[in-house]
Amino acid sequence: MKGLDWATGLVAFPCAYYIDEIIRTVASLNVKAYAIGPTIGGFVYFASNYWPMLIGFPLIWIMMMSVNGIYIGYRTLSFRKMAWLLFVSSVWAAIASGSLVFLMKLELASRLFFSVYTITAFLLLLLQKRIVLILLDLIHSKGYNQENLLIVGTGARAREFIQAVRLHSNWGLRIAGLIDDEHGMYGKKVEGYPVIGRIQDIRFLVNHLVIDRVIFVVPRLWLERIEEAILSCEEVGIPTALSLDLYNLHIAHTYQTDFNGFPLLEFETFHAKPWQLFIKRFIDIVISLVALILFAPLMLLVAILIKLTSNGPVFFKQTRVGLKGRKFTLYKFRSMVTGAEQRKDELLENNEMDGPVFKMKRDPRITPLGHFLRRTSIDELPQFFNTFNGDMSIVGPRPPLPSEVENYEIWQRRRLSLKPGITCIWQVSGRNKISFTQWMKMDMEYIDNWSLGLDFKILLRTFLVVLSGYGAE
Repeated sequence: MKGLDWATGLVAFPCAYYIDEIIRTVASLNVKAYAIGPTIGGFVYFASNYWPMLIGFPLIWIMMMSVNGIYIGYRTLSFRKMAWLLFVSSVWAAIASGSLVFLMKLELASRLFFSVYTITAFLLLLLQKRIVLILLDLIHSKGYNQENLLIVGTGARAREFIQAVRLHSNWGLRIAGLIDDEHGMYGKKVEGYPVIGRIQDIRFLVNHLVIDRVIFVVPRLWLERIEEAILSCEEVGIPTALSLDLYNLHIAHTYQTDFNGFPLLEFETFHAKPWQLFIKRFIDIVISLVALILFAPLMLLVAILIKLTSNGPVFFKQTRVGLKGRKFTLYKFRSMVTGAEQRKDELLENNEMDGPVFKMKRDPRITPLGHFLRRTSIDELPQFFNTFNGDMSIVGPRPPLPSEVENYEIWQRRRLSLKPGITCIWQVSGRNKISFTQWMKMDMEYIDNWSLGLDFKILLRTFLVVLSGYGAE
């Protein structure tokens, strides 16, 4: 499959060359370097001068597709899922290919050609994958290229697995038989397939039947029973897979990793791929840096006004709780009188929020300038320093006080599983106009449904909310 992808990547190069030439002719653009014209000779001359791109680009695309798992579970991968993985791979391939151009100092390389190649390679690979899947479905439907499975287990989860295989004949999987360790099950049929033995018979069966893979879909109580069977399969080179329903988890995602040779089964409530977190952090750095530079004059003006209108420091520093309970110092422009924290206990009876959070509309501790700063959210600009340093993100649950966390219910502590942010769903949904419980549920909704697209939507809504001042106090 990788060889076919490499060939497709090579074909994309001349295709991109001719498409680029057509675009330049129609749009009357400048001729690119080393391009004689839209002829075979012209392409050969162009390719001879850019041979690192001709060879390197397809290899980079294969590497990115391998990293994103396109070649894993090819039989059961849907076209929709494959198209998405290919799109993600193409984005990373474009970045890596651009790096190759920079490192090889191909200064005359055309940006238009590079863009055309990226789009052409993506479309050709997408078309190729679609054709391959159609051909595989046709081959499998005719009974060719079948993989014989021996299923160990006949419980509820095993039955679901068997049904999935039976309903997707295009996967090219054939169940050769079932294994059940209970007395009296031998010879009986489960979901239309016969039980052909017990666990102790697996060593004999894999040596006397055509078995391509043994899949254990068993309860966790069977762990000790199946060890010898797995070792028997390993001994004769038969691949095995284990689908173990350890716990009835409602939120956490399960996946397997390797820790220096130690296989680990991990459960995480916040599920994101490394490349997504990398992009999120990259966006945090870029936006916070741009904001600090762009708003520097405004921040200097606000600092001067704070010093002129009230006694005390320019910045309000407060300990907050961040990712997994880490504590950090949060920065804001001071909008209250000096010693406001010490006066908080006097005003607790006027708290307008339920839960451990204190909010008061007409808080007497707020200075006249502070009202304006809060209303316009200008008081939060210094938090871009926190974001640039990595303590916070642009989008994420608001960072709580240690005293608030101490009074959290157990389920509310899950909001600490993600790095806190300057803005969040709560910020753009009314802030003080919603209850504390609703606030916490919004944070859980954000964590459970997180995506880069969701962050973008919240950023857009934040911009509109800041302009209107909706919910700010």
